[in-house]
Amino acid sequence: MIKVSDLKVKDIINIVDGKRLGYIKDIELNLAAGRIHSLILPGTTKFMGIFGRCDDVAIAWNQIKKVGADVILVEVQSFSELRNQEPPEDLDAPY
Repeated sequence: MIKVSDLKVKDIINIVDGKRLGYIKDIELNLAAGRIHSLILPGTTKFMGIFGRCDDVAIAWNQIKKVGADVILVEVQSFSELRNQEPPEDLDAPY
């Protein structure tokens, strides 16, 4: 069994390009189904971090490939794909 606090300290790594995406900021739950719907990550920083951050991004549960001891491996084509993806309409759909 994994606790939410254990998930929040794991690095998120994209297996497509090997980039580190950061740490989990929040978790979106589907309470009706009792499942994790998505992981929320902080957006990338704007110009040298001076101008703040972009919007938070969500990684859907079906994009998570492996939860390891120290990292969570996800498969996304690009970080901009995460910002532009539409949330699934049916939150009760199994992932």
